[in-house]
Amino acid sequence: MIIPVNKPSGYTSHDIVAGLRRAIGNKVKIGHTGTLDPMCTGVLPVLTENFTKLSDIFPSDKAYICKIVLGIETDTEDITGEVINKSDVNVSEEQFVSVLKSFIGEIEQIPPMYSSVKKNGVPLYKLARKGVSIEREPRKIKIYDIVYDGMLEENTYAFVVYCSSGTYIRTLCADIGKALGCGACMGALKRISSNGISIDRCYDYNDLLILAENGMIEKVAIPFESAFSHLERITIPESGRVYYLNGGMISSNRIVGLTLKPDTDYIACAEDGTVLGLAHTDKGLSVKSLWNK
Repeated sequence: MIIPVNKPSGYTSHDIVAGLRRAIGNKVKIGHTGTLDPMCTGVLPVLTENFTKLSDIFPSDKAYICKIVLGIETDTEDITGEVINKSDVNVSEEQFVSVLKSFIGEIEQIPPMYSSVKKNGVPLYKLARKGVSIEREPRKIKIYDIVYDGMLEENTYAFVVYCSSGTYIRTLCADIGKALGCGACMGALKRISSNGISIDRCYDYNDLLILAENGMIEKVAIPFESAFSHLERITIPESGRVYYLNGGMISSNRIVGLTLKPDTDYIACAEDGTVLGLAHTDKGLSVKSLWNK
């Protein structure tokens, strides 16, 4: 199943997965597609059983509504952390919007110490909790767009950011503060889209627990075909169906009605229209099963 969770504040992503596992049945295989910090809310796709293999295949882009607070810097880069610096703010709304827009495009980010990024197998947040700070390599991420959403109160603004996977919005806020010369931290964050799933398709966590406990959670699960509706469909010839499902490569000249692209994902269907799963083309356009439904 693909369970679209609207994560509440105060829960870790692990808490959400553990709670649903207990409600569905402790033996169920379950995971999520991308961590949300405890203070953050919004879209958290949870996968069960064979669907857990899809976590790296989903569309990776994300979107957030963010509140940024100028003049305050913390050790976690968000408002829940320990304040390490306060500064006077002499920034106009026009200046803020101008700097905000300057972050659109491919940029480099240094992952925060309070993150799950690992160094020699150890998550950085474990080192940070011991007061240890180490040098981190910058990573390239992409900000597709930033939409200014207004001033909430003095020195506090809102914006919507559309970005690639791996973007730390906390770090984006801290970097915006540095560019403005006054420092900043993230005041609140809501993920409104993740892995092709929007917030309006998600259900409150407590409602999902009730459904799961009553064996009804499948009724709100997102259908596989819907989650991957952005992909084109290809038909696997009946003569090669078993071979394909067992991991064999199907030559592109046996795929009828569609010009294939190299290194591309597709929804694979049988000749009778039955969805088999996901397929992937190599550079030579041969088709191989990526995931079987």
